[in-house]
Amino acid sequence: MQVPDYLDLTNLKNRFPKDFTPAEVAKAQTIFLKRLSLEAHQFYGGKMMTIPKAGIYGFGWFGVWYTPGVSSVSTAIRDDTDRSFELSNRSNLVAIVSDSTRVLGDGDCTPSGGLGVMEGKAFLMYYLGGVNSIALCINSRVDESYKSGFHFEPKAKQKHEHSAEKIIEFVRMAAPSFGAVNLEDIAQPRCFKVLDSLQDCGIPVWHDDAQGTACVTLAGMINAIKVVGKDWKKVKAVFFGSGASNATIVRLMLAEGMDPKNVIAFDTKGGLHVGRDDLKKDTRFYRKWEIAQSTNPQRVDNIEEACKGADILCALSKPGPGVVKREWISSMADKAIVFACANPVPEIYPYEAKEAGAHIVATGRSDFPNQVNNSMCFPGLLKGCLLVYASRVTDKMAIEAAHSLARSQQKMGIDPEHIMPTMDDVEVFPREASDVAAQALKDGVARHTISPEEVFQTADRDIKEYRELVHLLMEREKIQTPPKSMIDQVLKETIAEVRGEVEAVKGSADE
Repeated sequence: MQVPDYLDLTNLKNRFPKDFTPAEVAKAQTIFLKRLSLEAHQFYGGKMMTIPKAGIYGFGWFGVWYTPGVSSVSTAIRDDTDRSFELSNRSNLVAIVSDSTRVLGDGDCTPSGGLGVMEGKAFLMYYLGGVNSIALCINSRVDESYKSGFHFEPKAKQKHEHSAEKIIEFVRMAAPSFGAVNLEDIAQPRCFKVLDSLQDCGIPVWHDDAQGTACVTLAGMINAIKVVGKDWKKVKAVFFGSGASNATIVRLMLAEGMDPKNVIAFDTKGGLHVGRDDLKKDTRFYRKWEIAQSTNPQRVDNIEEACKGADILCALSKPGPGVVKREWISSMADKAIVFACANPVPEIYPYEAKEAGAHIVATGRSDFPNQVNNSMCFPGLLKGCLLVYASRVTDKMAIEAAHSLARSQQKMGIDPEHIMPTMDDVEVFPREASDVAAQALKDGVARHTISPEEVFQTADRDIKEYRELVHLLMEREKIQTPPKSMIDQVLKETIAEVRGEVEAVKGSADE
């Protein structure tokens, strides 16, 4: 399908005035994408729908797909539960579960507030992984102030207690309908308890903010270290932020062979180390305490001190810019690697980090080079899990997914601007599915034995078919094309906001 030029967002920065500074361009890209996202979601009414994959060949077929014929499907599954994977869509269906308490950089958005992100996950699973999924944003609040589940208090009043047990119970109850569960945007430390408590569900329960982000960060770091020519076991690494993402990233980095003596992680109270009695006493933060016990033997509590001579700064803390300081990067070692992966805005913009001396800079965004985002992991990894009917995801499977991604980019060539494959590298996802499935078989968590080549072929076929269906709907205008006026108005408002002329533009639009 030929995409109209006005819809091509590949070189977004070229749409802005030539006199914009690098800071203004970076700010404009963020504003433009957020404004357009709101308009486009309003235009489509969300971005996902459900359609049948079986045909209707006349009225009599309702007796096959429903009663009385479908009774045989129910009894067959009753007698052998595993047949649910071959007689229903379960083998290619993922539940995306969130209580929306940690949505991007926006915090608690109320349960329904997470739907945009969870539908986004479903969109990526479908288009990149050939996987069906459904967004399930649930209420984990302890109070009973709104039993209808519809009315939610304004953001200023959101100081509710949330329950890990509610999420755990919900997932256990829903698990028989799905082949896997993707946990998303659940605030820490609750997210760790939820994930660890659900590993006996019989299907993979995967926390994408933690395991997914850790997987892609490991992949990017493998190639970044290779580009700068340093030794994985000797690099000095600083991890800024110790939430679900970085806590899991540190675990996988150490499993990959990074020396714990050269690792320092920070949370909002300082460095993690054995002197942190607050972590030792509060068992909810057991993942942080594990890191504290094995890293930072010098008990460094100052981020500026930690960054001096460091080879790596990996930040997953809070949206920027201005969160990671230029002077921190300036004090790092030669050929420094900086991952600033907060969403929706990185802790420091790439141009700033480069000006401060960073050799390689990665963010979580697709509109900057080196996107290190879990979108490169979960579609392929979960596809591999589903095709072998995996019972869970092991750390070895996540690490193998990271190596699969790293190898894919190495085949295409790695340099400071290209350490990760991108979402338009189509073959990456079926190859990742194949590698993950092979590791699941090695780890003994696969119910269904299938060769890596069969996994690749099946995943590749599914992904192509799912993409073709989307393109067919677009070509036949069953998916409408956004009008040029929408793009033009968003661009106009974005430029005006960056220049401080918002009111003038709003006034002209109203007229």
